[in-house]
Amino acid sequence: MHGLPLGPKGPAPLLEGMLATWPPSSSWGENQPVNPRITILLADDSPIIREGVNALLSSNADLEVIGSAEDLNGLLALAQELQPQVVVTDIRMPPRFMTEGIDAAHEIRRESPETGIVILSQYDDPHYALSLLSRGAKGYAYLLKERIAKGDQLADAIRQVAIGRTWLDPQIVEAMVAPLSQTTELTTSEEQLLQEIASGHSIKLIATSSGRQPTAVSDAVDRLFLKLAQQAGAGERGALERLRMLHYAIVESHELQQSFTRFLPRGVADVVKQKGTVPGESQLLDVTVLISDVRDYSTIAEKVDPSTLASMLNDHRGAMSEIVSRQEGTVMDFAGDAVMAVFGAPIPIERHANQAFMAATEMQSRQRTMNASWRDRGLLPFELGIGLSTGTVAAALLGSDEKMEYSVVGDSVNLAQRLQQWADKDQIVMSEATHRAIDCPPDLEELPPRQVKGRSSEVKAYRYRVR
Repeated sequence: MHGLPLGPKGPAPLLEGMLATWPPSSSWGENQPVNPRITILLADDSPIIREGVNALLSSNADLEVIGSAEDLNGLLALAQELQPQVVVTDIRMPPRFMTEGIDAAHEIRRESPETGIVILSQYDDPHYALSLLSRGAKGYAYLLKERIAKGDQLADAIRQVAIGRTWLDPQIVEAMVAPLSQTTELTTSEEQLLQEIASGHSIKLIATSSGRQPTAVSDAVDRLFLKLAQQAGAGERGALERLRMLHYAIVESHELQQSFTRFLPRGVADVVKQKGTVPGESQLLDVTVLISDVRDYSTIAEKVDPSTLASMLNDHRGAMSEIVSRQEGTVMDFAGDAVMAVFGAPIPIERHANQAFMAATEMQSRQRTMNASWRDRGLLPFELGIGLSTGTVAAALLGSDEKMEYSVVGDSVNLAQRLQQWADKDQIVMSEATHRAIDCPPDLEELPPRQVKGRSSEVKAYRYRVR
């Protein structure tokens, strides 16, 4: 929960400053021109409450509801579009059902400081009010839903925040003034563990960062869950909030895993989740790198309609990816017409050279079949050249919070790129190390040693034509 940290004696610093001049000065809005009608934006995930509040406010000639939203994103979008004078919002809404209303209030006020905010909530917990007022009290109101049908309290609160004043439900003020007992007593280590879990850290990652055994961390998590569950069962609000935070962490972790499986290569997502892979932390692995490229692709691109070419590329990539996956490889990258795959990472496999070679031959055969179908439709074929290189690479999850990618770095990657340039259509060119690693080499043509860019010595390679 994104609340204001409370000391052992409660919210004294903020509360004393605010209540010392209660009710607060209205100078913030005194010089503003008076609009005969106050425009209002409603936000609540319940359509019944939205309609009820709308009907309640419509009886006031000076109040006008100009829009309504049911979740955080909708609220922020409409607030920017409609520029209401006052926003009336619930605290918990989709997508997380935690503190969306308060988070939105702060975001809206950051963009439009004169917008009044009324939090309409069923929770009389002062933590929420303190979180709302943590950046200043003027122009904010906190009203309990149970009171909206009693008199004109909601309308009065709207009018107060519209001119920059603060309005707090008396029950909330009483709870804020009263000493707050710390009902969820957690040790420093328990609080730290709770935050790590809420951040989505795996047991393995927590164990690695703390220098403990995974089994010890797992036991500590079990004890923490049990302690919070017991306190929540006793009706302790703080413990319940912590359990909600854990639930959100689990849900977010599941959604993140789904994103990993869509945007990270096959197998990498499972490794990240299960082993707690740290971004930037490399692992040395023996692998075979495969790089394929379409010959004369630029000429094809000049002659083929862009939308048709995109469809052809999509079919090509899908077929190549399926073959690589079936041979336990990982597609690392698509760069235009090129495909890069690695066999032996992120999960090591013993026969990676054999499986890379089988994938390469099958890729050539599959593309031939696709080419025959394309020719029948009057389309130009994709003729492939493929390079294979075996050796040690450093594999790591690299990037930033906005974008992550799994990469392998090493001489074998560069060599595979050079070797594919030596391959004509229907050919596979492999390094000497790959040739040695294949159990039963096929009938290969040994190429004369040649110089490649970036190497001082000549490279020995072997060529195979797929029949």
